[in-house]
Amino acid sequence: MRGYIEDQENEIFVSPISTLEIAQLKKKGKIELKHSLSSWVKRSIASLDAETIQFSHETAEMAYRMPEPFHKDPADRILVATTILENLQLMTADEKILEYGKIKVINAGK
Repeated sequence: MRGYIEDQENEIFVSPISTLEIAQLKKKGKIELKHSLSSWVKRSIASLDAETIQFSHETAEMAYRMPEPFHKDPADRILVATTILENLQLMTADEKILEYGKIKVINAGK
């Protein structure tokens, strides 16, 4: 996984939905950040040399147009829909997404 991120040939995109999920984890006390969430996001995107991928109406629609059975979590559905529409690979450790079989994934758990 780290090799993929560090490979300068690969473009890295980060979804605002990932920020939403991190904000939720922080609010619930499941994670702690050394900086404010805003600062952490800016630093993380910069350190990855990543771009923010936009969340669109088309993505929102696609999130519930995908073949079932699939994830009930709207955030995960949006990440997968983004992956499909933008023809990207999704880096995740989410077992349901890894097992979905309809998108290209990179197992972040390895």
